[in-house]
Amino acid sequence: MLKLICPFLLELLCSTMLYGQNTADTTAQLFEPGLISTKYPNRDIAISTDGNEVFYTLQSYKREVSVIMRLVKVKGKWSKPQVASFSGQHGDLEPAFSPDGKRLYFVSNRSANGTTKEDYDIWYVDKTNDKWGDPINIGTPVNTEENEFYPSITSKGDLYFTAEYEDNKGKEDIYVSRLVNGKYTNPESISEAVNSKTYEFNAFIVPDESYILFTSYGRPDDLGGGDLYISSKNDQGEWSPARHLSHSVNSTALDYCPFVSADSKYLYFTSDRSSVTSARDYKSIINMMESIENGFDNVYRISWDKILSE
Repeated sequence: MLKLICPFLLELLCSTMLYGQNTADTTAQLFEPGLISTKYPNRDIAISTDGNEVFYTLQSYKREVSVIMRLVKVKGKWSKPQVASFSGQHGDLEPAFSPDGKRLYFVSNRSANGTTKEDYDIWYVDKTNDKWGDPINIGTPVNTEENEFYPSITSKGDLYFTAEYEDNKGKEDIYVSRLVNGKYTNPESISEAVNSKTYEFNAFIVPDESYILFTSYGRPDDLGGGDLYISSKNDQGEWSPARHLSHSVNSTALDYCPFVSADSKYLYFTSDRSSVTSARDYKSIINMMESIENGFDNVYRISWDKILSE
């Protein structure tokens, strides 16, 4: 019996150390409260395949400042968050690892000559000898004079992202640009099973493209602020009609920026849900505003197996 129990305990311990999560998490919980989830706006998390490196976005209250933060885990403990080496001069957000972990994509309003511009493009940095290189604009036909947001990458290198183009099916769509012979194809709005006449944005594509997670706002089953949905791909390569995720994840607030850990055990997402209640005295009001769940964005986590079983 001991031989059977020990491997299980070892696996459980390793999983908890890598992703900072207990397998018993069946309700959405703040991820690393006080470190990543704080009283300040924090969003869009990306975790390396080994669980030892994390990037996320930290913003000012009015979003004038938007920087990508980095943490690493050393001997089982997280370092203090630091501004990523490639961020801090412009509006940067929405980091996303390539499946092999050698490239990190992100969104920025920087220009090629180092100035700040009005629209946001998709950029990336490559990792060499454990150091991240200089930012590279992914270029056309992906980037345009319009905004491109929230990159997510398949094992084949295909790029899913959010944009608002003239050929949108709705107000904002999820697009895919295929990597063919080392070059990206013209972006195409994906199936109407996902994109609707309303808003669809910030999609996470699993590396094998078997399912996609995204946020939609304005659907009949939306709880209020924008909810997370899932669509699966069949053997013919067709997307199934999007399904609303459970109340274990979605709330009356905005729930978005999904990310599933490399081992497919945990779902991470951003939400601006609040625990603030009415208060009539100054001290109570200040205490609520100083709390983590004060209505600004934060990162949450939940067992992905729990969601799939519902």
